[in-house]
Parts: sequence; structure tokens; C-alpha cells
Amino acid sequence: MQALFDPGKLREIDSICTGKNLVILPHHKPDGDAMGASLALYNYFLPVASSVTVISPGDFPEFLEWMKGADQVLRSDADEGRAKNEIASADVIFCLDFNDPDRVQGLSNTLQSSRARKVVIDHHLEPKVFCDFTLCVPGASSTCELVYRFITESGHSQRVERNIAECLYAGIMTDTGSFRFSSMSSDAHRIIAALIDKGAVNHAIHERIFDNFSENRTRFLGHCIKDKLVVLPEYHTAYISVTMEELDTYTYRPGDTEGIVNYGLSIRGVRMAAFFSERDDMVKISFRSKGDFSVKDLAAAHFNGGGHMNAAGGRSRKSLDETVQAFINLLPRYKDALAS
Repeated sequence: MQALFDPGKLREIDSICTGKNLVILPHHKPDGDAMGASLALYNYFLPVASSVTVISPGDFPEFLEWMKGADQVLRSDADEGRAKNEIASADVIFCLDFNDPDRVQGLSNTLQSSRARKVVIDHHLEPKVFCDFTLCVPGASSTCELVYRFITESGHSQRVERNIAECLYAGIMTDTGSFRFSSMSSDAHRIIAALIDKGAVNHAIHERIFDNFSENRTRFLGHCIKDKLVVLPEYHTAYISVTMEELDTYTYRPGDTEGIVNYGLSIRGVRMAAFFSERDDMVKISFRSKGDFSVKDLAAAHFNGGGHMNAAGGRSRKSLDETVQAFINLLPRYKDALAS
């Protein structure tokens, strides 16, 4: 594999981390890739740094709690004061799986005002410059792929042991739809093979993540598919919307809505799928698409969002019904693009 990163830059990062106080920060409500990257880096730096703290801006799914170090994660929603103090006093801060400080929400101002050296490792498009070191590769499958390249290109491949390999494998798997997205390059497959060689047991990781849902979540999935799925054949689009009352009925837990948007996309003829989830102060939206239809552009233009061409997110301050209607009203202008 051809090197991705500047060796001089990697040496400098290596030198400023040894014996220092490090903070590792993923985006708000981190998913499998964000937590996998954060905990892999946590286990990587633990033997050589003075201290390493992973701070999660909000909760994260229970099905990720098996990862080594997950029990040590500091959640800002549980102790915001301590989280801000750790960020303010850090020597180095790693920003993982986000490239805009707003993605950490209530910690954004503290992050930007911290005097720590900052390193961003991310694979999203159009990064904002807010760190001292920017290791961004938009074509990569995941941030976990880039963390693996960061470690190995720094000359420390021998430090990738089983716990690190498991975290990285989980992140790549979840962010590529179990390795089926176009971002799974031949290099990404080689990395997966290397992680298995390092001790990641592929079937066990899959079971921990995908065969570990509660009964309530399984019944919620059935409700979404049977009662809430709307297909608009003339626009090659499908969507699901759920209210807070429905989430409460099925005892919603973080991660329970993960992946449900893909069921709409699995229908023959559908090129775009959306999932709308009502929350206390906003509507959270997930978009997926096939081919060259960019849900990233749609999310950025109309729903305060962004992401990747075929997988993006957005949010709306309107009511759930108003947000869904606004989405439907947009479809005529994208009809030709969705049909092509």
C-alpha cells in the first residue's frame, strides 16, 4: 500500500504525544467508526502517554460497550464540567471522525479555545481547518482505516494487538455496511485481513454488534418496516418517520435506529432512502443513496447536514410532519437525477 501521510508530520505527532496528557474526542453521539477509532487510539497510546482520556460528547450505543476501554470513556452528558476541564488541560487532542468543531456540540468552544496541539483524523469531505495537524482522506472507507494507517505508517505496526485490531475491525465493518459500500477499496480489504491476523475474530465481532439487540429494538424494527415505511415509486424514494412517542413505546436506547434507513434502500428500484426521528429539540435525519445521487449535497442544501455522497445526515428544527413534508416537496426537483 502506498503511504497516505507525510512521514515528517507523523514523527512530529509521535514526539508530542509521548509522556503527555492526551484527550481523544469523537463526534456527538459516536457511532461504531467513531468509537472504534477512539478506543483503538486509546489502547495504542496508553503504554506511552502520561494519561489518555476518551471523551464522548453524549451517549453511545450499548452494543459497542464490549470494546476494550469503553468502561473508561468520559461522557460529557454525565459530567460536562470534568469533560471541559480535561480538554482545557490536555497537551494533545485527537479529533476523530469529524472535521468541523460544531460536531462536538456543547464542547466546541472549549475545544477551539484549548491551547493543546490538535490532530484531526477523518474521512469526511470539506474539512474545516481548526487543528495543527489534519490527516483527512475523504476517499477512505472509515476513520478506523485511517487510524490503522496512522499507526502503521508511524512505524508502530507491532503495537496493533488484539484489542486494537477488534476496535478497528468493528469501525470499518459498521461504516461500510459490512464491507459492501464502494469505499471498500482493495487496500481496505488488505487492512481487514491484517486485523484478522492480529487477532480480530470476524464472526465474533459481527455477533457482538448485529446479533446483540434488545427484544424492544427488534419489535421497533418490525414496526418501522410494517407500519411506517413509505415508498414513492415515481421518485425512486422510500422513507420512514418515527415520533418520540413511538420511540418511548419501544423503550428507545442509543443505537436502536442505527441502520434502519438501509431497509428502504434495499427495495428494488429505490435509489434514495431517508429516516426521520423526532427528538426533544429537533428532527434527526439519515439519508442513503445508490449510484451517483449525492445525499450529501441534498442534506447540506436543505437540512443543515453533510457526510458522504451515498450516506449523509441532517437535522431540522421544524416539527416532524413539517420536516417530512419539506422533504417530499423537494423530490420533484430531483426526479430526473433519481431516475437516471
